[in-house]
Amino acid sequence: MEDFRNLVNLASERLGAAVLAANDDFFAPKESLVRDSAPVFKEGEYTDRGKWMDGWETRRRREPGYDWAILRLGLSGIVRGVVVDTTHFKGNYPESCSIEACEAPPDAGAGALEAAAWTEILPRTPLAGDRENAFPVTSTGRSTHLRLNIFPDGGVARLKAYGLVLPDWARLARESAVDLAAIENGGLVVAASDMFFGSRHNLILPGRGRGMHDGWETKRRRGPGHDWAIVKLGRPGAIRAAEVDTIHFKGNAPGSCSIDVATVSGAQEKDAAASDAAWRPLLPQTPLKPHTLHRFEGEIRDAGEATHARLNIYPDGGVSRLRLYARP
Repeated sequence: MEDFRNLVNLASERLGAAVLAANDDFFAPKESLVRDSAPVFKEGEYTDRGKWMDGWETRRRREPGYDWAILRLGLSGIVRGVVVDTTHFKGNYPESCSIEACEAPPDAGAGALEAAAWTEILPRTPLAGDRENAFPVTSTGRSTHLRLNIFPDGGVARLKAYGLVLPDWARLARESAVDLAAIENGGLVVAASDMFFGSRHNLILPGRGRGMHDGWETKRRRGPGHDWAIVKLGRPGAIRAAEVDTIHFKGNAPGSCSIDVATVSGAQEKDAAASDAAWRPLLPQTPLKPHTLHRFEGEIRDAGEATHARLNIYPDGGVSRLRLYARP
């Protein structure tokens, strides 16, 4: 967890982030800033305004000032670090940048955002071209919007803002059941035994998986043991139902799975993956089918309130999504 990029990208388009305004995007559209895909370069491709670039690019500034773009985060939370990605921008990247944050309603318009109380979370900082410029951030307040300022002009491929999700628990408390593992409810996959083919973070994304690339998949195990992934729940709770979805995993789904829970806090959190953690069985080892959404309710044991859950898969394979439901 020392690397803030293990946290949630609050500025992910998939999670609902959007670029609301920019003072200029003459060469490349502002909307590209929050795309989840890696920036690409198309050799020899031009538009009627200049070279096609995968990112946000402003015209060359001939007067004093700087350029800016305002985006709404997909999930509100505390920003712990940002990545200002200038990939493929080599002779046209900004000299430096700064970032401000504010808390405003999700539907805030241009006027409301202009009058919002913006706080600088990244002071003006030099940028390098054609690379991911990563900067830790020490903000402590809840943020819903960011303003990226670039000096004096140029192009940025992507802006990522990693941090801790802060759900609206007053609203969630009115629900009959809440998925405590969901990324939008503050869940975070903190560790996994292996993720050779697919990231552990995919396990708790919204919706069903879009393909095998959109799930958690381990390499083929040739020795004893089994694979596992540990989720820090968005809030402590007693889990009453679980879903394990193997959609798209047809020849590589696990043969079975089990789920354990634990209650850890403070310094113990760093050791949640340790073999001597006090894990309690929630779901006994149960067969899984390929390309199937499995729901477990009657099989769930009363394991009490927990802060973490561990999905064990036997012996290896791919799982698209994990859902862990509790009463608020």
